Amino acid sequence: QVQLVESGGGLVQPGGSLRLSCAASGSIFSIYAMGWYRQAPGKQRELVALITSDRRTNYLDSVQGRFTISRDNAKNTVYLQMNSLKPEDTAVYYCNADIGTRNSGSYDSREDYWGQGTQVTVSS
Repeated sequence: QVQLVESGGGLVQPGGSLRLSCAASGSIFSIYAMGWYRQAPGKQRELVALITSDRRTNYLDSVQGRFTISRDNAKNTVYLQMNSLKPEDTAVYYCNADIGTRNSGSYDSREDYWGQGTQVTVSS
């Protein structure tokens, strides 16, 4: 069993900053890519940022230069630093991780896991 727990969302004024965190816990053997998605009301969920196990990153064009994704492998945690926030960044942000699980000390299976979501609202 693996869980992803997010934190750091909230209300911020345009131009402000927020830092999201997502910690994975449970029977983890290895964590591969980790990412952040978002879904605004009436819109499809979209990939915001992705970081691979060797720390290669990829960003949605509209957040490039404003958002930074990073990870701490020792803590099984991924972060999203969001600067210069705009009202159009308002959405529920979801953490995602590609995780190999452990069973009796050995590799078991590889699955995709999601966090519960955290609301980010950018408004004056």
